Amino acid sequence: MWDSFEDANAMAAMVNFFRPNKYASLPITDAEKAAAHAPSKNSLTSIAEESASETSSQPSEDTACDQNDLQNALLGGDKTSNSNNSINARIVSDAIIGLSDGLTVPFALTAGLSALGNTKVVVFGGLAELIAGAISMGLGGYLGAKSEEAAYKATYRSTQSNVLESSSDLSSQITNIFAPYHLPPSTLKDFTNQLITSNSPETVVDFLMRFEDGTPEPAASRAVVCALTIATGYFAGGFVPLIPYFFAHNVTEGLIWSIGIMILALFAFGYVKTALVDGWSGWRCVRGNLVGAGQMVLVGGAAAGCAMGVVRLFNNFIDL
Repeated sequence: MWDSFEDANAMAAMVNFFRPNKYASLPITDAEKAAAHAPSKNSLTSIAEESASETSSQPSEDTACDQNDLQNALLGGDKTSNSNNSINARIVSDAIIGLSDGLTVPFALTAGLSALGNTKVVVFGGLAELIAGAISMGLGGYLGAKSEEAAYKATYRSTQSNVLESSSDLSSQITNIFAPYHLPPSTLKDFTNQLITSNSPETVVDFLMRFEDGTPEPAASRAVVCALTIATGYFAGGFVPLIPYFFAHNVTEGLIWSIGIMILALFAFGYVKTALVDGWSGWRCVRGNLVGAGQMVLVGGAAAGCAMGVVRLFNNFIDL
């Protein structure tokens, strides 16, 4: 029926864009009647279930993750947001960016400074890096979100100008959007004409922004939330390796405890970060999550080892 799950997902989104409860005053056209026969979410769910039952009447844990991904793709589900009460996926992404850098860079710095043998140097140097790094990362996230907002507004203005000035190009644009779905020419023509003539220019612009440009409108608070999330994640992640130095009797003891804590923290972070993308259940998902956790530990360990080696090298060079 569909060339790919992405096609089914996109087509369902297009049909939902013109639900009757949003445009109840519009007359029912041939195009809308045709759209009414498009697979609904219930039928798409049955497709996923039939596909799973054909594979095995009793699916194993190894295929459970794949079947969940199949239903998510058909229903247009979001792995990180399944309800109105769930955390926004962009916030999760920003938190991962902040935590990822925070768990790696400050840990490498404190491990490197520990080669100097002075606990105060490690603590104050680590705190200074944490504050500066959190501010820098937060500002970077803020400016990035502002650039994204500016890009959206520029694209919106360009699309709006095209809608108001060139109706022939507009028909071609809408036709190109539906080209991958192999709709009958008459249905496509009726739908295009209905979309252009029976909706306000703003609705047509929103349609093109969503299905042609694929550019979501950023929230008004996006820049501030992004900055705070990244900065907080960076500071929280970077503060973890500093904790042992506040209680250790010497630098060596603090370094040993810091390494142990960071191995656990990096492993847990890598596991959760991978699970948010690949899933939690099923042996294939668990195996992938363990690989992601191991990679995170290796990256953090390599960074810390390089930092310690460089500091010791310079320290020995100065002593000479």
